[in-house]
Amino acid sequence: MQRTLYLVGFGYLAICGVVVLRHQTRRFQPAVAQTTQAAGFEGSAGQWFAAMKPYCNAVEVEIVHGRHPAPATIQGQGLSAACYALAGKIDAARAIIDRLAEPDRYQAAGIVFDIAHPVADAGDNRSAGPIMELVVSYWPNHYMALYHAGMAEYALGEPALARKNLTAFLSYYHENDGWTRSARETLEQLGDAP
Repeated sequence: MQRTLYLVGFGYLAICGVVVLRHQTRRFQPAVAQTTQAAGFEGSAGQWFAAMKPYCNAVEVEIVHGRHPAPATIQGQGLSAACYALAGKIDAARAIIDRLAEPDRYQAAGIVFDIAHPVADAGDNRSAGPIMELVVSYWPNHYMALYHAGMAEYALGEPALARKNLTAFLSYYHENDGWTRSARETLEQLGDAP
């Protein structure tokens, strides 16, 4: 009787072990291997970015970009740079833009701005600041990039850069609205009356 219970118990454990092993095998499949087989990377630059956007993070951006490069158009390269910028890889984003012909670089920077602007408008100037600095380096009179870069620099305790970019913003932007008031108030706090 004891031997029968032992065999039954052993059989039960063996079955449980197979179930657990099978469950663990499924659970630990690499996410990238599954997702890179998904459709969506083919087609227009916009379709490519829609498929790529979930991987615009520091961990996955290079792996998935390597498997699914962006279309070789200004829009595709701008979106590729934006993806790297969202992942915090500003140097990689800059390298992508620098590979374009010089007259096309500001357009790619504008695409980067369009992707990052909602983050800044939501109030996260600190996160958007390095991206806005990237945009300004290719499009020096992009007034909204100047504004967000200046506000980020102010928040990060970099008064000289904040002063420079917010003063430039006010020289290009002439609406009397919340952006202007905010820039003037920040400059006043820095000791500069516009």
